[in-house]
Amino acid sequence: MPNLFKSAADKASGLTRQTALYAGNAFDRVFRAASLVKAGQTPFETLYTDGLVSLRYYPPLAEDFIELDGETITVERTAHKTPIVIVPPLAVNMLIYDLFPQRSLVRFLRAKGFEVYLIDWGIPTREHSHYNLHTYVAELLPAYLNRVREHSGEQELSLHGWSMGGMFTLFYSALSKDQHIRNAVVLGLPIDSHASGLMGLMYQRVADVADFVRKRTGFRIHNVKPHWFHTPGWANTIGFKLTNPIGSVMGYWELIVRLGDREFVSNHATTSAFLDRMVAYPGGIIQDTVVRIWIDNQLSKGEIQIGEDVARLENVNANLLAIAGQEDTLATPGAAKRVMDHVSSADRTFRVVPGGHMGILAGSKAPRESWLELAEWLAERSD
Repeated sequence: MPNLFKSAADKASGLTRQTALYAGNAFDRVFRAASLVKAGQTPFETLYTDGLVSLRYYPPLAEDFIELDGETITVERTAHKTPIVIVPPLAVNMLIYDLFPQRSLVRFLRAKGFEVYLIDWGIPTREHSHYNLHTYVAELLPAYLNRVREHSGEQELSLHGWSMGGMFTLFYSALSKDQHIRNAVVLGLPIDSHASGLMGLMYQRVADVADFVRKRTGFRIHNVKPHWFHTPGWANTIGFKLTNPIGSVMGYWELIVRLGDREFVSNHATTSAFLDRMVAYPGGIIQDTVVRIWIDNQLSKGEIQIGEDVARLENVNANLLAIAGQEDTLATPGAAKRVMDHVSSADRTFRVVPGGHMGILAGSKAPRESWLELAEWLAERSD
């Protein structure tokens, strides 16, 4: 009988400890989420800022080894000659490039011997509503690349652009005809937006409606002040999650199921720190994107209007590595591969890797499926 009482007491004690663990993790996830976040731990220097946009430089790592997806990577002390500049898209915060200590793109590239710079577009407000493709591609990006050249002492650069950052990369190269862009890496870039699966079909329907309205009324989206198209960060967060609503719901369901796993709770808080803190799109960018890329699908013809100018992809001759995600619904492999039809790069490579739109950049499979190849590809073309 005493053993029965002891067994019951042990079970009760175990349940109490488990309940306390669940309650503690739940409290921290809801009220102290910032203490769980692992993102943004790689040191950087801010070289310049205009109050909105800033330029980061990631100095050499202090450690001799880093962990990458369970693998030990030796930190290379001899830097490659050609620096790499990360050109992010708008709307996202920069935590995506430094998401986990063992899954940080900037940390990995630095360990692989690259001088790493990153342009942080900042958090635009309504006073920046007039910012459009021309603002970023023809004004801000060239100015910040010049600052990279001044700091590094190198004229030739490699550019890394994901999503809209990939557009900025190609548009800048096409418009400026900058012969010192040695390498261009673009990820998740829909060159033919009308061919991008279900999203492409939606764009086609929108294009049909827009064409009808244009012919009947003469109305153009660019006739409206860009202020009305300014999209706040919370709306971008919802929009991004709606591209994979089931995955978003299941993520929170898994959090409930695994609430006793402190590591999982911390990882969930870290990922949410990126997803839940997206920033605004300036109205001018929305106008240009909706009209030039979604409705008119100009890139499918190898060109795009940037302000009063036209950027032609045939002017891009940098070594090109284009990566698409197998499960990417925003830029399907078929839509992304069209870039190969338009650029003039003699050295060009197209890869399809596992993952969705965000996964190909910073997902759990990205280090093994694309980062290692990316570093090898760049190293061969950076000295």
